[in-house]
Amino acid sequence: MQLTRFDRWLREKFVYQIYIYTIHAPSAIPHGIREVETSDISGKRYKHLFVADSGELADQLITELKDNNQMYTTQVVDRKGWYVPLIAPKNKSLTWSLVTIVVLTVSIFFALVYLKDIAENVELRQNITDSIKIFKG
Repeated sequence: MQLTRFDRWLREKFVYQIYIYTIHAPSAIPHGIREVETSDISGKRYKHLFVADSGELADQLITELKDNNQMYTTQVVDRKGWYVPLIAPKNKSLTWSLVTIVVLTVSIFFALVYLKDIAENVELRQNITDSIKIFKG
C-alpha cells in the first residue's frame, strides 16, 4: 500500500536513523549526534560511525565533512524500539490501516443498532416469520 505524507513523516521523525561512516573523525560533531564505537577490523574502510536521529542533524555533520573534504557514506536504518512495528509496519500504511479500522468499527456499530431495532420490533419480526412461511410453502 502506498504511504501517505503522515506515514512518511512518522517514519522520518520516530523510526529512521541515519548512520554516517567516516574514515577520520571530524573536527566538530554537532550536538545530538552520537559516536558509536566500531570494531577495529583490518581492511575495514570506515573507522568511525556517527548516528543521527534526524535528517537535519545528519545534514549538519555531512556539511562539516564536505567542508573538510572527508570521505563518508550514509545509511538509513530503522531504530530498534518496541514501537517501530506499530508506527511503521512492513509494506503497510498506518494511516490506511487506521481508516479501515474506523470504517469497520462504525459499520459494525450501526449494523448492531439496526439488528437490535429489528429484534425489538414485534410487527417486523411477525412479517419476517410470515414471509419465511410463505417461501417454504
